[in-house]
Amino acid sequence: MWCEDFLKHLRLARNASPHTVRAYAGDLRKFVDWLGSEAPIQKAHVDVPLLRRYLGRLADANYGRRSTARALACLRSFYDYLVRVGRTADNPVKLMRTPRIEKRLPGFLEEREVEKLIGASGSARDRAIIEAMYSAGLRVSEAVGLDLRDVALDGGVAHVRGKGGKERLSPIGAPAVEAIERWLVERGSGPGPLFLGERGARLDTRMVRRILGRARAGAGIEKRVTPHTLRHSFATHLLNRGADLRSVQELLGHSNLSTTQIYTHVTTHRLKEVYDKAHPRA
Repeated sequence: MWCEDFLKHLRLARNASPHTVRAYAGDLRKFVDWLGSEAPIQKAHVDVPLLRRYLGRLADANYGRRSTARALACLRSFYDYLVRVGRTADNPVKLMRTPRIEKRLPGFLEEREVEKLIGASGSARDRAIIEAMYSAGLRVSEAVGLDLRDVALDGGVAHVRGKGGKERLSPIGAPAVEAIERWLVERGSGPGPLFLGERGARLDTRMVRRILGRARAGAGIEKRVTPHTLRHSFATHLLNRGADLRSVQELLGHSNLSTTQIYTHVTTHRLKEVYDKAHPRA
């Protein structure tokens, strides 16, 4: 019961993404299954030694550091919730150290690859959503969540609803505006979702991934291309062309600058590659 209340809190009060809710639901289910029931989740029954045994069980199941860190984050959020609603006195998970995780450099496309990807899009709608995601650095959930009223094409700006209910205004470049205008000739000017699926309902995230998969194949791009690849490409290209990190943070809708800083590693890594190839004594 407490687990369901927590997941409902994530969905409604914290406006967590469906992906986060599903992942946390799975992590909680594994923890409760390991305990044998939901009864021992109160602080009196869960302490650091028990949590360490649980992490040992995850290690035996070949959990990686990222999966283990997420499982701990889930339990930490769960017990924070129980403290807030008065169901337990404190949070035992706060005493646990999160496994150190090496940051992966995010995958991105070169500018010419983005051009090829857009050129290989199969329809006015497909081109419009790819252009919009790359132009504004949108998450896939933000892109499919756009309604027609959210986009001011004459001003080149979109009203975007991001993670945790946070809202921002995102500039949209001229090529994306033109692509959306061409799509609207087919879609019509009626209210509702900006991007529609085959049956007239709101386009879903799985369909966007399929759209990108088809465009990648048509463009002959060997790299993996996901919606987040476009977002990574957006940030990397801005920094490569001289944008400052704080502006990129605002454009991406990141709450913390530290989240955006991984892109400085990408650009530094790229500069090092150029240096190694070009300098005679590299």
